[in-house]
Amino acid sequence: MPAAIAAMKSAFAELSTGQAAVPLRAALPVPPADPAEPGASGGVSLFMPAYLPKGGLGSLGVKIVSVFPRNARQGKPMIHGIVVVLDPSTGEPLALCDGTFLTAWRTGAASGAATDLLARPDAQTAALLGCGAQARTQALAIDEARRLNFIKVYAPHPDHVQAFIAEMQPQLSARLSAASSPDEAVRDADVICAATTSSTPVFDGNLLKPGAHVNGVGSYTLQMQEVDAMTVARACLFVDSRASALAEAGDLVIPMSEGKTRAEDWTELGEVAAGLKPGRQSPDEITFFKSVGVAVQDVAAAGQALAEAQRQGLGQTVDF
Repeated sequence: MPAAIAAMKSAFAELSTGQAAVPLRAALPVPPADPAEPGASGGVSLFMPAYLPKGGLGSLGVKIVSVFPRNARQGKPMIHGIVVVLDPSTGEPLALCDGTFLTAWRTGAASGAATDLLARPDAQTAALLGCGAQARTQALAIDEARRLNFIKVYAPHPDHVQAFIAEMQPQLSARLSAASSPDEAVRDADVICAATTSSTPVFDGNLLKPGAHVNGVGSYTLQMQEVDAMTVARACLFVDSRASALAEAGDLVIPMSEGKTRAEDWTELGEVAAGLKPGRQSPDEITFFKSVGVAVQDVAAAGQALAEAQRQGLGQTVDF
């Protein structure tokens, strides 16, 4: 995770300084196999390429993610993803990586980068809303970015929270505990991570203490609003990509339509990482990093994973 956080800072800096090449994400809708079936719905495949000129070997690639909601009826995951890594000097395929794992890992590392750049240096307590795959890497990342004493975890199903704590506690320095409500988790927390699939706010922004830092990674459409407008109104706002946030971040666009924020007031995290703009400017300032995910993260994470696999002699070699 420390290396992944460093890779995200570098990738964001290249993106915000115009060095990275990141074409717009292409979405390919797929109709249902049987349109006549009641409640039939198809899916969508997303293609996200990127090139990082400073990344070296493995700095060129594409992530392909397919979202097919009806897969659950067949006992299959709703989301499948792969990342293809190419040699930037020849275009030759170098590696095929599990996109589902890499997405969770790089999303956590992005929050780790934001926490390192924006949270108070003396942050000691955290709140984690959600306990799915994304929440696991969020916990690893914020535990790495700050010397946390406690992380309070809330999710609607207490048994899921207990399973999460049992799995993750051995991997963390901070002590995990279950919160009985979002209010209990967020109140007095120095760092808050929202990693849910909720379309409505999961905590009350009025409860944020002065100096709190928020990472919002769950919502990914203009209709989803995991973090409320009060948080947006109270906080200094940071995004992974301004253009992507305008296209996908309901957390910000919905309050913007209500006149509570302006896109020109959002700072890209890469601008902070590159030293072009300030991050936190006072101990009592509330900061909010909204992440929708950009392809440079996937390519940076995959390139790093490839390099580490080569170093350790891991992976399977396949001849085409």
